[in-house]
Amino acid sequence: MSKTEKLVPQEFTLRAPGANHVALVGDFTHWQERPIAMKPIGGGLWKVQISLAPGTYHYRFLVDGEWRDDPECTLRVPNPFGTENAVREVK
Repeated sequence: MSKTEKLVPQEFTLRAPGANHVALVGDFTHWQERPIAMKPIGGGLWKVQISLAPGTYHYRFLVDGEWRDDPECTLRVPNPFGTENAVREVK
């Protein structure tokens, strides 16, 4: 990323009632190498805000150690594990 490239705040949310730990993982976290912990905000909803440079990113959620899709994301691509990654376009 160049110094002139702006970071854009991005919000990720997931409904996971009863979960003990929810993390955002993706190519921007080197997947499980640097997961980003999400915070419960009530009603079974978990949220995190991060800043990303413009580009295309693939991500998923880890809920209590199990992979989960983002039901709010309609743009997805197959991954090598037989499931799909969600895709976020940052402009």
